[in-house]
Amino acid sequence: MDTSTIPVSTPLPRPDSVPVHGARRRVVVTGGAGFLGSHLCEALLRRGDEVVCVDDLSTGRRENLDGFFADPAFTFVQADVSEAFVIDGAVDAVAHLASPASPPDYHRLPLETLAVGSRGTENALKLAVAHRARFVLASTSEVYGDPLVHPQTEDYWGNVNSVGPRSVYDEAKRFAEALASAYARTESADVGIVRIFNTYGPRMRPEDGRVVSSFVVQALNGDPLTIYGDGSQTRSFCYVDDLVAGLMAMLDSTEAGPVNLGNPHERTVRELADLVLTITRSVSPIDHQPLPVDDPTRRKPDITRAGAALGWVPQVDAEDGLRRTVAWFAARPQAVALAGSVLAGPQTAELPAPPRGEPARAS
Repeated sequence: MDTSTIPVSTPLPRPDSVPVHGARRRVVVTGGAGFLGSHLCEALLRRGDEVVCVDDLSTGRRENLDGFFADPAFTFVQADVSEAFVIDGAVDAVAHLASPASPPDYHRLPLETLAVGSRGTENALKLAVAHRARFVLASTSEVYGDPLVHPQTEDYWGNVNSVGPRSVYDEAKRFAEALASAYARTESADVGIVRIFNTYGPRMRPEDGRVVSSFVVQALNGDPLTIYGDGSQTRSFCYVDDLVAGLMAMLDSTEAGPVNLGNPHERTVRELADLVLTITRSVSPIDHQPLPVDDPTRRKPDITRAGAALGWVPQVDAEDGLRRTVAWFAARPQAVALAGSVLAGPQTAELPAPPRGEPARAS
């Protein structure tokens, strides 16, 4: 790897004691330069694990890894996990987070999204099996589609349109779950599956098209907040520190899952918009746009299994988490201004639903 452009920065503080799981481990994190992946890398390093971050930087960002490169326990490998890749040395655990995850990204990279969910997942599984390592798959609440069961429990099979515009992400993750489960049954792989619900916090890309980052950017710029539909659709928003704590607990466990990870406090998209406006003290108006195809009307995790199996419950309330997130964005005015121009452009991140009377889902 060419290190000439890697920023020199202060190493993360390293604990003198071993991690809570009993021994320092070498953990491979695919998609480690992304929003969630970089936070997981940081948490692992802080508790004393060695980390190998693998990312092709198609949606991840090198700047998310600032502060890690000077740490001797951190290694960065720029590679596409959908292709063959090599990890030298021991591997004790693999956290497979690699995938475009926001609508603009998987609409822009549909074939790549399917590839990383299929070939990328199998390559990561083969790495784990070869080293007899723990494997944790970061799946998604999108496997439930537009759910007919509320809240969503892990035994719900979902209501997914397999040919719709969101299917490249939904079905890639569903296939990844099937593949990981098959490896567990036939190859004795030590597999754990987590289904991640909406997560937010620092290091989100300002222009990534997710609802929290979009609302914060628009509010800070004084632009209208874009709400698709009437804003009555609900989501459950989990702060990134809580979500990473759940991922760490899954890595440290022998739980197979699937296990929902998310904040069970449900709120409407309009309520989220109002809270962002209050925190930012913005007077931005609301701009309603057509509801996208297959946009879920309700989304809320049942986290009973996470509590029982992992001892995990989220700790950060929405107002506190949003204040931290707004502060992080506000400290980057140039990036926020640039993202505002992107969000104000043609709406390509979401596709509008068909007119009333036409089916929104393939039968």
